[in-house]
Amino acid sequence: MAPPITGISPDISLADLHKFDTIIDVRSPAEFADDHIPGAINLPVLNDQQRAEIGTIYKQINPFTAKRAGAALVAQNIAAHLQSSLQDKPRDWRPLIYCWRGGQRSGAMAQIFSNIGWHSSVIDGGYKSYRRHVLDCLDHLPKQLSLMIVSGQTGTAKTHILRAASAKGAPIIDLERLACHRGSLLGSEPGQPQPTQRYFESQLCKALQQCAPGQTILIEAESNKIGNIHVPPAFWAAMRNAPTIRVTAPIDARVNFLQRDYAHMINQPEFIMPLLSKLTHRHSAKQLATWKDMIDRKDWPDFIKSLLETHYDPSYQRSGSARLARETGVVAATTLDHDDINRLAEAIMSKSASIATNKPAADSFKTDL
Repeated sequence: MAPPITGISPDISLADLHKFDTIIDVRSPAEFADDHIPGAINLPVLNDQQRAEIGTIYKQINPFTAKRAGAALVAQNIAAHLQSSLQDKPRDWRPLIYCWRGGQRSGAMAQIFSNIGWHSSVIDGGYKSYRRHVLDCLDHLPKQLSLMIVSGQTGTAKTHILRAASAKGAPIIDLERLACHRGSLLGSEPGQPQPTQRYFESQLCKALQQCAPGQTILIEAESNKIGNIHVPPAFWAAMRNAPTIRVTAPIDARVNFLQRDYAHMINQPEFIMPLLSKLTHRHSAKQLATWKDMIDRKDWPDFIKSLLETHYDPSYQRSGSARLARETGVVAATTLDHDDINRLAEAIMSKSASIATNKPAADSFKTDL
């Protein structure tokens, strides 16, 4: 007797992903690229071209002809997956499958798997149901969290400090890693395109669900936009109402740190001025020319120091009254080398543990290089 096909609600599937050996998204590659459950693999039963062709047949000829043609393609594609990606799966392999609405595409694969002897599960309502669950989580979960914002001027190594704290066991939400961007004009990561807005939200939803109730979650001060990614409104509101610990550092330490941290930009200086040219509404042609001359001469310490003092530090100061309104602690860096970053991580962990999680906190704004 064939094993049953189990229907799984999207909230249960997200909470219990570890129960499944493989999460299979059977939608087309374009649908998968736009968004998918984190950790899922794409085994399409119809590729992008086939899906478009079947849709055309459905509209221009009739549904029966479209379903018959689609069934043939689905069978061929599932057979190809069985002979390649799935050929070594054992008898007790347990996959979770989903498509757009949880209907024909996922059902077709699940039925074949069941006939083989695999116990498959299908997400009820498919991706559309999952997406509604993500939006619901992003609307409600931030209100239940206790966040602690780590703020500071550009070049105070906030991201590195948080990641060091994470390595020491502190719970963090790393928005810059999820967004594949450092959150400012020069913040794109080399060779790493940003995810779509929907996939960023899927990853953030998963990160929020992994936060234990009552824990203080460390997060870096950001604006509500990280590159092309928008921070969801409820989470942004939670950040704006969270207590803040500020990192300070000497200007020379910040310059040295940024020169190390942005080595990829220094090694490709031709990409810098096209980005800085977007600041013509804030800085004079003379200032931009000065920066260009420093870049051409590869005078990196003076260039970075000038960019900090002329652009980033004034932007940070403009948010001062809001940022300082509920500041709950300050940690002072010295050199911002590896040992100093670890020391700062421990200091922030200690301070955050001693601050009442229900205390009102300040708005924080990000102005990183």
